[in-house]
Amino acid sequence: MRAFVRVESPDGRLHELVHGDIVGRLRAAALHLDDGRVSEAHAMVSLREGELRLVALRGAFAVHGRPLSEVVLAPGQRIQLARDLELTVVDVVLPDHILAIEGDGLPRQALPGVCSLVPVPRPHLVAGWVEDADAWLWSTGSGWSVRQGDAPPRDLVPGDRVDCGGATFAIVALPVQHAGLEPTRQRGGIDAPLHLVARFDTVHVHRDGEPVLVLSGMLARIISELVSFGGPVAWQVLAGQLWPREDEAAVLRSRLDVNLSRLRRKLREARVRTDLVATDGAGSIELLTYAHDRVEDQT
Repeated sequence: MRAFVRVESPDGRLHELVHGDIVGRLRAAALHLDDGRVSEAHAMVSLREGELRLVALRGAFAVHGRPLSEVVLAPGQRIQLARDLELTVVDVVLPDHILAIEGDGLPRQALPGVCSLVPVPRPHLVAGWVEDADAWLWSTGSGWSVRQGDAPPRDLVPGDRVDCGGATFAIVALPVQHAGLEPTRQRGGIDAPLHLVARFDTVHVHRDGEPVLVLSGMLARIISELVSFGGPVAWQVLAGQLWPREDEAAVLRSRLDVNLSRLRRKLREARVRTDLVATDGAGSIELLTYAHDRVEDQT
């Protein structure tokens, strides 16, 4: 019950990538490419509406010579990241159902290949292994395992329950076509066309007939960074850009959660839809704009 793409890197090795995995120069990237022409977070694999896609982040790519910012992954594709630097899509596996988690305060979401349930500042799911988590979940290829505290790992199947921070979360089977963020689908709320002007230290949000919302400081930086990325980005990458001198993952996550909460409160108070900054539940964040919105990058 796992959706993944198998790609061949330039050195001939095979890599299995799942939703939220980063391709880039970062050593922490799921597919690390030690090449100066590759961006730190070059692209990301994303599960959207039942399809696995590669989404450009801070780098560009081309498929069979055609420059793209996003592509639905399919066997046989040759994805060029730089001259003479290609990834070959060997296989794409999309089962009927994938394993997901849900619970109070945690919307139903697909499990990344390795993830952690972290209790502070509130119980939430984080892609990757976090040392001080309450529980760790990972794919074994043919199934799933979970470990809680000092207990040995056990098999994880639909119907199981996992505790974190005093809350209990259910493991469920999720139809693959319902998995992942649906970026262009109306989620409700106030949907007046937005005109965003990102200037790094400030962000102006314009709407017809409404006062301009001016964001500054860290709230402006969050939106400006998301504008610069131009697509979904792992929370670790975003937080690393915002606080480059901090290495502790738990501290970075706490700071990011606090500032995202402040940002959404500001948007709500100004009657701007709070899903402007959207999370997919598997560790990725993006600026969610609709077809009638306009974004100016003046960073």
